[in-house]
Amino acid sequence: MWPGLIENAKKGGLDVIQTYVFWNVHEPIQGQYNFEGRYDLVKFIREVHSQGLYVSLRVGPFVEAEWKYGALPFWLHSVPNITFRSDNEPFKVHMQNFVAKIVKMMKDEKLYYPQGGPIIISQIENEYKLVEAAFHSRGPPYVQWAAAMAVNLQTGVPWMMCKQDDAPDPIINTCNGLICGETFLGPNSPKKPALWTENWTSRYPLYGHDPRFRSAADLAFAVALFIARKKGSFVNYYMYHGGTNFGRFASSYVTTSYYDGAPLDEYGCRTVVFETAKVSYLPAILQPFKINAQHGLRTAQIVQPLNDVDNWKIFKEPIPQEISNTTHTGNRFFEHLSTTKDETDYLWYLSRYDYRSNGHGQLVLNVESQAHVLHAYINNDYLGSVHGSHDGPKSIILKTPITLKEGHNSISLLSVMVGSPDSGAYMERRTFGVRKVSIQQGHHKSHSLNNELWKHQVGLSGEMNSIYTQDGSNHAQWTTIDKSTHLPLIWYKTTFDMPWGNDPVTLNLSSMGKGEVWINGESIGRYWVSFKTPSGQPTQSLYHIPRYFLRPRENNLVLLEEMGGDPLHITVNTMSVTRVSSSVNELSIPSLLSRRKHPAVRLRCQEGKHITDIEFASYGNPVEDCRSSGRRCLGSCHAETTEFVVKDACLGRRKCAIPVRPAKFGGDPCPGIEKSLSVVATCG
Repeated sequence: MWPGLIENAKKGGLDVIQTYVFWNVHEPIQGQYNFEGRYDLVKFIREVHSQGLYVSLRVGPFVEAEWKYGALPFWLHSVPNITFRSDNEPFKVHMQNFVAKIVKMMKDEKLYYPQGGPIIISQIENEYKLVEAAFHSRGPPYVQWAAAMAVNLQTGVPWMMCKQDDAPDPIINTCNGLICGETFLGPNSPKKPALWTENWTSRYPLYGHDPRFRSAADLAFAVALFIARKKGSFVNYYMYHGGTNFGRFASSYVTTSYYDGAPLDEYGCRTVVFETAKVSYLPAILQPFKINAQHGLRTAQIVQPLNDVDNWKIFKEPIPQEISNTTHTGNRFFEHLSTTKDETDYLWYLSRYDYRSNGHGQLVLNVESQAHVLHAYINNDYLGSVHGSHDGPKSIILKTPITLKEGHNSISLLSVMVGSPDSGAYMERRTFGVRKVSIQQGHHKSHSLNNELWKHQVGLSGEMNSIYTQDGSNHAQWTTIDKSTHLPLIWYKTTFDMPWGNDPVTLNLSSMGKGEVWINGESIGRYWVSFKTPSGQPTQSLYHIPRYFLRPRENNLVLLEEMGGDPLHITVNTMSVTRVSSSVNELSIPSLLSRRKHPAVRLRCQEGKHITDIEFASYGNPVEDCRSSGRRCLGSCHAETTEFVVKDACLGRRKCAIPVRPAKFGGDPCPGIEKSLSVVATCG
């Protein structure tokens, strides 16, 4: 997808592509590096260069980015005496090794600007000022060290630190945020330019949160203000294309879809296209201005319902009760992440409780956990679940009535992480997992199980046997689906064919609960549609399947369902922009990408489609930003020739442009009134 994404970014007016370098992707095991396939950093930068664009390389190597562990590889956690991101020798040694390796790779490939390459600036660290005070005397020396270390690598291009007002010379201090024209203090030296590293185009979505979007006008105003007040010379849109957090790379409670509201949406479709703004300046005051933008409305078209019960197979994940030969045994609860090494979301806590009836009263199991989700079983019977949220308390509490038999009873608690933390001071000290377990009967004093013998199983059986792959599938005893829907801890599998055409492919999982999904062995991410937003909708129900992952026929789809769902209502869809709209004021200046002297409405369908209908067109004073069709969008002034003019210019074409001037529409329909041209078109 890289060439098309970069091409569309360039068509949107960008001249620099900014990317992070993810340490835990490139060095997943200490000393073992991965720059293959979609992790080929050099190939990506060369593709940017081939399209005539520059590169801003945010090496970090801590990047945050709503990415698991902030892109720090989890093996750092096991390094003796380490303290991340501080004046700590073990951390600095490993950080310098990785940064030096990346810089050497870029130099060897001649990718820096003085060598004829596209990289014009790099970043060291990321938003460190937010945590610096927590490290006390070990914070400021770390900033000085990181700056000197980067500069001494002699890349020939500047280095920057974002949100670091005291960035040491010659490091450039930069701004991140929504309104850097107001919040940025400015460069800390007259020799440094004003740079905006992250202009947030929307906000990244969290499970349980409604999406938050940002208008094109708001973005344009913020950029103009930054240029006017701060003499800004560089603005990076974060994100211009957000993409997908495949696999388990999203951080705590962050959805698989990332910045879908960006100008290039998750699938690479151009849902919002910015053109230009007319800006007037007074000293220190920014006056109103006009922004031109094309908006697109996406449609998810069902192409294959997966409702044939005979095509589905299931595997019931076994509930462990006793496991032998385990090294994870002790009279305590093991910490979740350090036990799993963040290689799985799942950790079982297993114990045995000898029950002797001693009177009346309801038995109640109490569990306190600092993981994100907890599922509880006694004697293989499901008791219930509880989960937290991004902004909720650190601990989650499960309190549920239970029934025990005389003698031995097995307690099986499944601790689940929905991503690891991506930021904060002392990340290596963060703890997760079960912390307290007790059983209480009636009004009797509760019996603590905290110091009983606990065994721990890392991961699920199906997960450890990779039953989501073609080869691993043979390790599971798959059976017919029968009545095994809406049950917890079930694996489902089926097949489907690749949809015809070039439109992006997506999976509608709105009938499911929570889990992970694989296509031909590739994880397309976690899903959690049962966690509804305040508006009552899933935060995300559509999951992107890159066509790169698919073959023409018999694609293997495997889901792990934790909480219970109905796979018979899953559908394979294609995503396309079916309607485009634009409204341009006659006082707007022409697009910077245009040779025309007059402002113009520009419409463009995605590749492979053309304009099949004009739903609405009005030159006059139509309702501002009206993207629906019908006469209710007309204002008091309307040129009757508008529809004919627009249809003549646009029908049957992939893209078209209509100048916004009276002569185009047979004269001025209402002299003395400021006019606009608004068009809504159908793409097919």
